[in-house]
Order: sequence, then C-alpha cells, then structure tokens
Amino acid sequence: MGFAVYSLLALLALFALWLLRRAGSLKSGAALIVSVLLVLLAFGARAYVFDYETLDYQNFLTKWVDFFRTHGHFRALRYSVGNYNIPYLYFLAFFSLLPIRDLYLIKLLSTFFDVLLAWGAMRLLGRFTQKNAVRLGCFFAVLFLPTVFLNSAVWAQCDSSYTALLVIALYLALDERPVPSMICAALAFGFKLQAVFVLPVFAVLWMQGKFKWHHFLIFPAVYVLLVLPAVLLGRPFWETITLYFSQTGSIGDALNYNSSSIFAILRKVADPSGASKAAIAAAFLYMLGVLIVCYVNRKRLSDRAVLGAAVLFAVGIPFLLPHMHDRYFFCADVLTLVLAFVSRPCSPAAALCQFASLLGYHAYLKMRFLLPMRYGAAALIVTLMITVLFFLSALESAKAAPAPQKRRKKGT
Repeated sequence: MGFAVYSLLALLALFALWLLRRAGSLKSGAALIVSVLLVLLAFGARAYVFDYETLDYQNFLTKWVDFFRTHGHFRALRYSVGNYNIPYLYFLAFFSLLPIRDLYLIKLLSTFFDVLLAWGAMRLLGRFTQKNAVRLGCFFAVLFLPTVFLNSAVWAQCDSSYTALLVIALYLALDERPVPSMICAALAFGFKLQAVFVLPVFAVLWMQGKFKWHHFLIFPAVYVLLVLPAVLLGRPFWETITLYFSQTGSIGDALNYNSSSIFAILRKVADPSGASKAAIAAAFLYMLGVLIVCYVNRKRLSDRAVLGAAVLFAVGIPFLLPHMHDRYFFCADVLTLVLAFVSRPCSPAAALCQFASLLGYHAYLKMRFLLPMRYGAAALIVTLMITVLFFLSALESAKAAPAPQKRRKKGT
C-alpha cells in the first residue's frame, strides 16, 4: 500500500473518533485514551490484511472496475455490469477514475461503512441504555466483530453498507424521525437485496405508531432517485428499477451455498424445485406469523419488542429461504450483538449467530469446512429460541407496565 491508502485509512480512523466525540462518548480522559487505542488497533488490523485478494475480487470486482475504466467510466453505467445494484456501481465507476489500486478503494469503502455500522449500532443501543461505557463497548464490539472485519478488510465485500443503513434506519425510527429513517431504509435496499430480510420490521414500526402510511411513499421515491443517474446516462428505466428481479436467477440453483440455513440440515432433497418453493412459502408464513403477533399486541409494542422482531426477521427469514449464501446472515450478526448489549441473557444468541456465520466464512476463505454447516444451522435454531423468549418477554413487560397517565388540563 502507498501513502495515499494509509492517509485515507487515517482519515477514516479520525472519522470514527469524530463520530464518538459527536455522540458525547469521549468526555472523560479514560474514554478518549481507550477509544484512540482501540481505533488504532482496529484500523491497523485492517491495514495488515488490505493486500489479501479473494477469488471474488479477482474474478468479479476488479474486472467490473476495469470495465468502467475501458468503457468511459460513468458512461459505462448504461451497460449491464456485474450483479450489484446501481448505487454500488457508482462507486466502482468512480474508482475507475482514480490512480489508487481498486482493491484498496473497495476495502476502504467497506471500512467506511464499518464505521457507520458501529456508530449506528451504538446509537440504536442508546435507545435502551445511556451508560457510556456500554455504548462504547457496543461500538468497538461491532468494529472488531469477526464477520465485520473479515467481510470488508479481507473479503472486500460490502455487506456493511446495507446493514449500516438498516441499523441507522431502525434507530431513527425509534427516535421518532420517520422521514430520514425511511430514506435510510430505501438506501439500504438500493445497495443490496438482502435488506429485505429486515424490512418487514418497518410494518411493526407502523403498528407501534412510528410511521404514518404516507411515509412509506418515501421508499419508492428515494429508490427511483438512486437509480436515476444511470437512467439519464442511457440505461433503460424499467430494466434499472427492476434489476433485482433479473438478478434473482444469478444466486444459483443449489439449495444452500455454505450458509447455516435449514438446508444445511436438509441436505438430501429428492425434489429441489419443490423444496425451494416450500421453503419460500415457509419463510413468508414465518414473516406473516411474526407480523400477526405484533399486530395483535400492537398496543404493547415497546422498543425492546421492535428490536426482538427485527432480530427474528434477520435470523429467521434467511434461515428458512433456499439458495442462501455464506454472507446472508451479516445483518443478523450485528443485530444479535446489539440484542446482547440490551439484554445480557441474550448474549449466547450473538455468539451462536457469529459461530454460524463464521462456518460459512471459513468454508469460502479457506476452501474447506471447519465443521459441517448443520452445526451452524443448529446454532441459529437456538438463536431463534432465545430471541423468541426475549420478544415475548418484552411484550409481557409492556402488558405489566402501568398505563401512562393522561396530562391534566390546565386549571383542573
């Protein structure tokens, strides 16, 4: 790596400290010293592995950047390039203009979202506790989370992008800011289709009263604005806004791709096509079941219950779906970690979810299985059980809590 890359990494490290300062987390000398040391360690570790290349980078990412470089940079957005959605391709087109090696630029972008993800998780946790040490612990736990580190700094993937935006959207919704929340949700969906695993929680937030119906109109409007530059550069409008429908065929026909989904247990299936349809139906019914429980208990939906529902979606939907890949539980990794900080008894859920994801990461990065993936699937089943208990407990706590007193009119 050259001076420019180290300088950009240093700027990202300063950005992380600035976010902590803006959040009021560096008021004490001890907090400042510990935070500086941990930020240096987090970014030093990332710099150490920035030269590592995976087959995904060699076979896809660098070739896509090269396509932009040889076809007019941003003008090449009129063509169908890769299997990522338009917003991420804007960055790849921009990288094709720069003299810095694209491997570093891709990893720097993902590291930027790592920082946003850690900040978003810390802010979300702030809805449940104001203890500065706990919130700082959450920030650095996310920054050092093995799957977060491996995903961006080693694998050069961008799952922290949509997850950061989803976590921030959830925080903003709970903080009674529906418009920026919905904008972030649309941005998350714009980056990666896997955002749909968590998006049902916004229906729960509507039940809780955090959104009005008209706020949901922001979502398609923002999405159209996201892809509009590519359309203006010559890409067909309908093809662009329906890109995800054409990309669903690119995920492959196998029922499982090194993920800890239910198909890690159900490995021998006589009718893969029928099993795929049944699994999709099961995932839909699961989502519908969680939403029905939330609707029936809508007057008891506390912030804790909403967080529990978000985790149930993030873990349960990809667990039941077919064709899941090794990285599709990334959002579940982060949300279960936040859940562990909210409720200490839920800590095993975070550890088990991380274990399940790391089995898939090991399978790809090392090209061999550390353990059979069914162990990861079993871990996610236990994770779901723990989360269900937390979710039901949150509903019961809201039921037991006394109703807030109405404000008396002046003069009475």
